Formats: sequence, structure tokens, C-alpha cells
Amino acid sequence: MLTALTRAVSRSLASCELTWLARQAIDIDLAIEQHKQYERSLAAQGVRVISLPEQPQMPDAVFVEDPLVVFDEVAIVTRMGSQSRRAESDSLAEAIAAFRPLRGMLAPATLEGGDVMRIGRDVFVGLSSRTNAAAIRQLAKEIEVFGYRVRPVEVRGCLHLKSACCPMGDGKILANKAWLDPVPLQDYELIEVAADEPGAANILRIGDSVIMPASFPHTREILGREGLRVRTVDISELMKAEAAVTCSSVLFEA
Repeated sequence: MLTALTRAVSRSLASCELTWLARQAIDIDLAIEQHKQYERSLAAQGVRVISLPEQPQMPDAVFVEDPLVVFDEVAIVTRMGSQSRRAESDSLAEAIAAFRPLRGMLAPATLEGGDVMRIGRDVFVGLSSRTNAAAIRQLAKEIEVFGYRVRPVEVRGCLHLKSACCPMGDGKILANKAWLDPVPLQDYELIEVAADEPGAANILRIGDSVIMPASFPHTREILGREGLRVRTVDISELMKAEAAVTCSSVLFEA
């Protein structure tokens, strides 16, 4: 059964890490409600949601994608590029241990799950400000034995690889090509986001539908023309913390 690990929003979210955005006031109560609606959207797509409790002293802990990368055979507990976030990993490792054997990453590797995009046996890993080449080598050593092909992708101008591109299914990737090196993705068809919505590439494909932020209507039209059903969620307060739709869940088959 398709399952998602999520975590409740911390009331310290306003102290989150920021790399590309200026700090803004965050309405925490609204952020909490928006995250609950996001979880309801997952459930409406037939996903079993396992919601973990808030970690009050860890502002970014709602963004569970970064500390943990789950494959069919193994779960990788990452060593995040944001040092202040590394304590988030422990409870996520405990939660996933019931479903997968665990592997960890060692210094000098730094990797965040937002930089890992899997399409079948192809695993694209962003070389970003949060993920380095040592991590890509460690990840390859752990998962290539299962038949995965690990391919680095240079990321520029955004936080993670999945800020710049995400799978649409059917051999297509939604992308902002200005934010990445498209050469490693040449076996796939790249569909460009709307020109006035550079941050719209982060989508979450589930079945024949995608979940995406409500704030990108022109890219939503592009996805509709590609034959996808689109479910939008309002995550405007979470986006002030550099959130997107993939980062607040870890999806895996259980």
C-alpha cells in the first residue's frame, strides 16, 4: 500500500533555515491547517498517512523528505547539508525501521532528500548547496547493488533538484531548465513550467494525478494539457519556509 510519512508543523517554523528567500512573517496556525489539508489530499489519493508528532525545537522538521530517502529495498538516513537540521533524522529512522533496513551516510557526505529524484531505476541526484559529490558516491555504493543507476545533476539558482524538476510520468519531467543542467535528463522529455512561474516544477505524482501548489495556475494548465488530473493545495504559509509539495512527505510502498 502506498504510504506517506509526514510530521506535524513545529510552532517554531518561523525560525526555519532559509537559503533563497527573505524571511517573512509566518501565520503558524494557518501553516498547521494547510499542512493538515495537504495530508488530507494525500489520503484522498488513496495514500495511507502516518503522521508523526511535532518536534517543537526543530523548526524545519515538517520537511521530512530531506532526512530520509526510501527505496524499495532500503532506507537511507541522510547527513543533511544543513547542520542545524541533522537531529531530525533520529525519529524518522525509527519510524521507517518497521518497513525497511536502514543505511546511514558518513562525513564528508552531505545529502538532502529534496535533491533525489527517482524514476524507475534511474536516480538523479542534485549537486546543490545541500548535497555534495561525496554523498552521491556513497548513495551509489548503497543502491547500485539493487540495479539503480545514480546520475548527478548540477543544480543552480534553487534549493534542491526537486525545486527545478519532478517526474510527471510517461517519460516526462516537469522542469525549469534555467535551474539545472538538462544533459543528464536527456533520456526524458522535459516539459517547461510556465515562464512566469519559475518555482512551479515541484509536483507530486500519485497514480494518474499530481498534487501541486495552488499558486501556479499557468503551470497547472500545462499539466492539464498533458492529460494529468491536478489537485491543488494551498501551502502559501509553508512556502515562506521554502517548502514545496514533495518535501512534506516521504512516500513508499508498504
